[in-house]
Amino acid sequence: MQADFWIMRPFNSLFLSVFAVCTLLLAGASIGLRKKDEKTKELVLIIACVITLIGFVLYKIALSRDAEYNIIRADLGGFNWWGELPLQLCNINMILIPIAALKKSRPLACFGFFLGPLGALMALIMPGTGFSGYSLLLPRMLGYYGTHFMIVMEGLALLAFGLFRPKLSDLPRAILTVFVIAFVVFCINLLLRRSGLDADANYFFSVDTEGNPLLEIFHGWIPFPFLYLIPCIAILGIYMLAITLPLTCIEKKKQKQKKAHSSSN
Repeated sequence: MQADFWIMRPFNSLFLSVFAVCTLLLAGASIGLRKKDEKTKELVLIIACVITLIGFVLYKIALSRDAEYNIIRADLGGFNWWGELPLQLCNINMILIPIAALKKSRPLACFGFFLGPLGALMALIMPGTGFSGYSLLLPRMLGYYGTHFMIVMEGLALLAFGLFRPKLSDLPRAILTVFVIAFVVFCINLLLRRSGLDADANYFFSVDTEGNPLLEIFHGWIPFPFLYLIPCIAILGIYMLAITLPLTCIEKKKQKQKKAHSSSN
């Protein structure tokens, strides 16, 4: 029974428990940092991202030595360092969020806030081969879930710590940023494939749909690598708008309440 407790699958009791603990930690950190200055909040977030990146590297080292994983992934070529770079939609945010905090870049903050939690959550609820139905205590499982849960929380921390609040005016540049980053990653895919370093490089799913049902539909509309992601970027724009509008309304309501309170005094 104890061994079964540590088996990790999307939405099982262990998954939900870890998610709850991470959420409570984020809430606790937000409360603890409420009266701290912006630099302190930025430092905490940057340190968290650096720790996650270090954990990511250790996790990949452990994965490269995982005999069971290499057997599971034998049909896909096994472990390849060039195929494990932090260039997926989720883990690229370990690098971009600290840059956004240091450079005060709203487009990168938009990317981290909207795409970090979304990409990492998708990886958590739809884990790849070898990452579901195994004990969380295995190094590869601990690394996979630890990294992705941290990225979800770090993206949300931008808002929770008060470092970033999306505005409607941010969205055009944010969508352009997504497009540019996706194109750069697409070019890296092509370079890796043509150099032979990773014949199946497909970060951001920008070269091959890999059987994804939604991407298959888009590929049917636009049968060209990378370009078939354009509908995805359009959907991301709607997703960003759906989140930004309520936050904008809440912010305007707070400002009105502050004005009313100051006027009454």
